Amino acid sequence: MQTIKPSILHLLTTAKNASPFDVNMAVDAGFDIVMPYTNLELAEVAGLAQDAIFSRSPSGVKREALFIGGRDIDLAMAMMAAAKNTMFHPFACSIFADPSGAFTTAAAIVAKLEWHLKQQFDQALAGKTLCIIGANGPVGGCVAIIAAQLGMRVQLLTHKSVSTLTEKVARWNSQYQLSMQVVDGTTEQAKEQALEQAQLLVCAAAAGVRLISQSQLQQAKNLTGLVDVNAVPPSAVDGVSSDMDGQLILNGRAFAVGALAVGQLKYQTQLQLLKQMTTADQPLYLEFNAAFKLAHDILHSH
Repeated sequence: MQTIKPSILHLLTTAKNASPFDVNMAVDAGFDIVMPYTNLELAEVAGLAQDAIFSRSPSGVKREALFIGGRDIDLAMAMMAAAKNTMFHPFACSIFADPSGAFTTAAAIVAKLEWHLKQQFDQALAGKTLCIIGANGPVGGCVAIIAAQLGMRVQLLTHKSVSTLTEKVARWNSQYQLSMQVVDGTTEQAKEQALEQAQLLVCAAAAGVRLISQSQLQQAKNLTGLVDVNAVPPSAVDGVSSDMDGQLILNGRAFAVGALAVGQLKYQTQLQLLKQMTTADQPLYLEFNAAFKLAHDILHSH
């Protein structure tokens, strides 16, 4: 009788430590062993991937996977490509990139926007103007890319360095064939002008910082929905609580989604993607597009 080999998740990260969140999720998803590799550089990924796939028979390789963490979404995608490029049939295993949980969190944010916009106002995302505050971070940046791929007009508002974000967005526009725009939000007046154009809003900036006052929110006359992912008081948007999940605000003309609703969908999405790798017959390559598709399907399955 053939012995079933234990399932192994090799967790690769450029960070000093592996995320306990990711380790717990992997174990809960059914992996028998989770092995972290920390402080990695991109050049080391190919060698580690080869060690993983060549140390087992083809049947054993099916029982392992790579998870790519870190904090940089571009570096995570590069690490995923480096690992994938070392593989060939039948020596290939699944790979899931989710740096700092940004891919699954961003997927949950966009899926919630899509769901509530349809439920509340029977409208689609395509063609809508989305303003993102906190796009310098991994979650905001990933939200921007997913939304732009869905046909939204994406404006990335920065309240810090315009030049740094402009350089990053130019690279994303070239890489993903998009036309996202950077908007100056370094002054209150500039921020208010951007909010006037926004139909949808995502706040994904640093936790515990109030970014939009109630008066500024009232002036955003075209706004139909917003997501605030800050779970640490005060909320980024005045009047939005972390437990909101589609409640109408602004006299019924906009919906609001808070951090807890996003977090629940993010958790379900990450857990199910990890589970998919434990049972897949063929290698899966999972990143923000796969995460959004699953988050969308989860909402539409209820």
